[in-house]
Amino acid sequence: MRSRSGGRRRHPLRWVLSRELVLDWLRSFRTSRSALYFRVRNRFSDAPVRGDAPVVVSLTSYGSRIRAVHLAVESMAHGTVRPQRLILWLREADVVADPPAPLARLVRRGLELRCTDDWGPHQKYYPYVRSRARHELPLVIADDDVLYGPTWLEELLAVHARHPHDVVAHRTHRIRLGGGRILPYATWSPGAPAGASVRTFATGTSGVLYPPHLLDALRELGTAFTACAPMADDVWLHAVALRHGTGVRPVGDGRTAYRPIPRTLFRGLSTRNVLRGGNDMQIAATYSASDVEELERARVAEGP
Repeated sequence: MRSRSGGRRRHPLRWVLSRELVLDWLRSFRTSRSALYFRVRNRFSDAPVRGDAPVVVSLTSYGSRIRAVHLAVESMAHGTVRPQRLILWLREADVVADPPAPLARLVRRGLELRCTDDWGPHQKYYPYVRSRARHELPLVIADDDVLYGPTWLEELLAVHARHPHDVVAHRTHRIRLGGGRILPYATWSPGAPAGASVRTFATGTSGVLYPPHLLDALRELGTAFTACAPMADDVWLHAVALRHGTGVRPVGDGRTAYRPIPRTLFRGLSTRNVLRGGNDMQIAATYSASDVEELERARVAEGP
């Protein structure tokens, strides 16, 4: 293909791909620079990781990812507000007893390092919800492979203050229905309209706030998730919220995606669940016919 001047014209698709490669490189560079900052902060800072915000933040990690989880915790501690409690759940008792230096430094600054049974991704919330007879504070669950922005927790709490009954999420999808069933997860549209809806599905990657009444419900349900969604905590948490008449309310447009920690991208549960259809199998096992009917009523009332 040649231009009018006789030179060879660059194919539009090749230009788009090249542009995306450059943008990916720039995003990777910024992420690596941020990771370096939090690595240095972990080595030298004595600032507390806890504060006075009326919320508990909980996350889990496992295996080789434990080597980098301190970066996620440092990004949380660098926020404009800090939670009353910040808990990291691990099933590796030896690591809890003798944590690596980066985690040991965080423990001295207020991080709670707790040992738990192996509940898969449900480790990030289940050990906490069953630890209290009655919940008064909301719980924010987060992932271990993300560098959180400075206002991530402040924004969740601001929405919660105005709408204390709702689940609040930075990153969401809109559940699609058709033929009397829930359509495949890969077809759900990212983001969500303003307002709370049971058709809005929260994904834990960027942080999700669950109100106290749902924490009590999750405690009462115990380990029922093992029978239907053992590797899809987001699915179970949404189903429980749906059955308790609690909608999900997005922060902004519900599309916030914080930068992943280098070398952890594509190694987590989300890849296995989405790319291999794991979410769809667990969705089918979790949602009942009455759940689908409730979602369908919401679709009719709200529109597509």
